[in-house]
Amino acid sequence: MTKFPTHNKKLSDWVNKMARFCEPDEIIWIDGSLNQKKQLEEEAIASGELIPLNQEKSPGCFLHRTAIDDVARTEHLTFICTKRKQEAGPTNNWMSPRAAYAKANKYFKGAMRGRNMYVIPYSMGPVGSTFSKIGVELTDSRYVVLNMMIMTRVGEKVLRQLEIEDNFTKCLHSKADLDINKRLILHFPEDNTIWSVGSGYGGNVLLGKKCLSLRIASFLARKEHWLAEHMLIMGIEKPNGQVQYLAAAFPSACGKTNLAMLVPPEGLKVKGYRIWTVGDDISWMRIDTDGSLWAINPETGFFGVAPGTNSKTNPNMVETIKKNTIYTNVLLKNDNTVWWEGADGDIPAGGIDWQGRPWKPGQVDVNGKPVLAAHPNSRFTAPIVNCPSASFRLEQHHGVPISAIIFGGKRGHLAPLVYESFNWQHGVFVGATMGSELTAAQVGKVGVVRRDPMAMLPFCGYNMAEYFRHWLNMGKKMPKAPKIFSVNWFRVDPHGKFLWPGFGENLRVLEWILDRCENKIGATETPIGYIPNLNDIDLTGIKLAENALEKLFKIDKEAWVEELKGVKAFFQKFKGDLPKELWQEYQDLLLRLKQQNG
Repeated sequence: MTKFPTHNKKLSDWVNKMARFCEPDEIIWIDGSLNQKKQLEEEAIASGELIPLNQEKSPGCFLHRTAIDDVARTEHLTFICTKRKQEAGPTNNWMSPRAAYAKANKYFKGAMRGRNMYVIPYSMGPVGSTFSKIGVELTDSRYVVLNMMIMTRVGEKVLRQLEIEDNFTKCLHSKADLDINKRLILHFPEDNTIWSVGSGYGGNVLLGKKCLSLRIASFLARKEHWLAEHMLIMGIEKPNGQVQYLAAAFPSACGKTNLAMLVPPEGLKVKGYRIWTVGDDISWMRIDTDGSLWAINPETGFFGVAPGTNSKTNPNMVETIKKNTIYTNVLLKNDNTVWWEGADGDIPAGGIDWQGRPWKPGQVDVNGKPVLAAHPNSRFTAPIVNCPSASFRLEQHHGVPISAIIFGGKRGHLAPLVYESFNWQHGVFVGATMGSELTAAQVGKVGVVRRDPMAMLPFCGYNMAEYFRHWLNMGKKMPKAPKIFSVNWFRVDPHGKFLWPGFGENLRVLEWILDRCENKIGATETPIGYIPNLNDIDLTGIKLAENALEKLFKIDKEAWVEELKGVKAFFQKFKGDLPKELWQEYQDLLLRLKQQNG
């Protein structure tokens, strides 16, 4: 059918088989070259898939619009397809592989007629690193190809690696007719396969993103004794040149990307800290021969949320997205640049909104609600090398050593600003019970806690009870395990005002965390863990409200006992599968709280 640039028979046979099935007009292999990228951009402009932006103000940048019912990850159509339902666990949607393949076959049959099939060989992680995994995505979307070229290492070098190793994740995607009623995102961990059909939204179709890097990778990680986590990786360099690295997990809307590329606050600049961004979303971590945990970011780009991104919240990201960026579902201004709610500068006088309709400020819909210029989940895809704080260790096959693991959430009254777990097992309990209170923007009752263990609830590719067990086992294998901490930037006073300023000031908390990792300072033991001695948080150049620091570290025993009722209900979902160690931690915490109350 076509000349294949590979001697890997397994790969060529699979591509041929899928081509016979999907019936594309032509098969095009993606080599990762600039020439091919330019050609794809020109074709995408001609077809209307991409709109070129003002090339003087936004060089190399484009706008893309998705279908209006295809603007986010469709979690209810996302399935883990394993032979046994128990393997998927109670927090995943499950379908048997036989049923899933049969259902998807109907949607994929002939789905690429009139289109090309693009073959994208890509590496998650530096090509050839022991950390890395190779995937091959077949797609009929140029938008997917161009995004994957930003987010992963694509092309010839990966194909050459596949001449050496025969193992790759088989990823099949087709837009088909973008019918939400024929949309499926299917993961077959036992087959190392991902199928996605009926969507054009990045989170559902960039199959190296959450699909491979978390759902499939977490399954592989358990089998191969490593960790695939929904975590940022950042380095903090001291004036003496020493860099310490942290990995941190936060549910959405908790500032993970902002923290990954934090700018040191004025008050701490005299200390000469420098921040290095290794990644804002995915961390793959392995135990090295020295007995400690090392990590890579398997991606090469950011797939970030646009609304709220500005020079105050994240100046480094604002710099990152000025060139070679693909924007999705934002406002197109009259000067052919883009805008979103919360962006820098004045609100534009008008433009074309994310649905392609004329827009001006103050517009309301039939219900009197403001018409948004950009979708709340509008996105940008930008190369990590654009980031002013990008780490010099991005391509190091060995990764970076992790000193601390941080779990965070959004809790208005319960959790202190920071606390340290007593040990690894207790730290796994802290991660397994983390959650955030719903805000007005989310579906559900405001203030209700949504549990999101390790920020992995939507992304764990197997039974989460076994995932907790894997974490516990990893701790037993590590002579030099990182310390585990919890942070909460979102505690409020009785009037709902934040007690902590957040953003760059969060470095003050990270400084305490690193000092604890180096055993430089003491701490106060509480029933929930170790909290700072108040004078150990450097507040130079910052003015907090009166008694704010005391309030930030107040442990309300009754509130914590109440919290444990929710934890118990969550744990009970896993029935007999939940590791007994977590029930033990639950009982121990309850006992410590009651003893303190007594």
